[in-house]
Amino acid sequence: MIGEDIAGVQHETEQLREQLLRAQRLSSVGTLASSVAHEFNNILTTIINYAKLGLRPNCDEAGRLQSLEKILKSSQRAAIIISSMLGFARNNGTLREVTDLVELVDEVLVLTEKDLSKHQVHVEKKYLAHPKAPVVRGQIEQILLNLIINARQAMPRGGRLQIEVRENKTANMAEIKICDNGIGIAPDKLRLIFEAFFTTKEPDDHGHGGSGLGLSVCRQIIEQHQGRIRVESLVGKGSKFTVKLPLAAQEERAAQPA
Repeated sequence: MIGEDIAGVQHETEQLREQLLRAQRLSSVGTLASSVAHEFNNILTTIINYAKLGLRPNCDEAGRLQSLEKILKSSQRAAIIISSMLGFARNNGTLREVTDLVELVDEVLVLTEKDLSKHQVHVEKKYLAHPKAPVVRGQIEQILLNLIINARQAMPRGGRLQIEVRENKTANMAEIKICDNGIGIAPDKLRLIFEAFFTTKEPDDHGHGGSGLGLSVCRQIIEQHQGRIRVESLVGKGSKFTVKLPLAAQEERAAQPA
């Protein structure tokens, strides 16, 4: 009887965690929607303007070719954004698959690029390897999105966001480091940031602050993947979050489609 009660509580807890994760995904999409819509408006403006140029009676062959190249480049950019948005929206399952973590980081950066640019955050990428790990793609995307948005919010006047991906073969771990040079976190708060309902975010102009659930859920998801998350921070200097995930076994890599 007691065993059944415990199993029931565990099942209910897991359901609540999944519901919270879905709610966070919707919140993240809402945060990015304005920037993505603005980016699409810019792309459409470029396409329309170059189409008009190419259709002008006095436009020579070289001018038409240049217009078509600009239209093609803008269309390809739009396709990448759509693909990333659809991938993020659809990746809500619980199946683990061997995934190139660099590709996952790049997909999240496509979604956040306009938002980061708008807030004058410069991104520096350092990919020292292309580690593959068995992960639930949507869950790890959500973690990366949370960490990147948190980093941007920690740099209200702009700054530098550094993202590094590497393999630690000695520990058999993939490592993703996300560093900002923002306001940092005070030591007395740093030890609490992974606790549920604790937040360092003040309410914004619309009265929206942090829920205190983002980093708590991040840690739970990473631990479910047998990984770890660590943070280092200095007030006025910035913060560094390191996500560690077990590398895929050799047989898992071999089983991947070519």
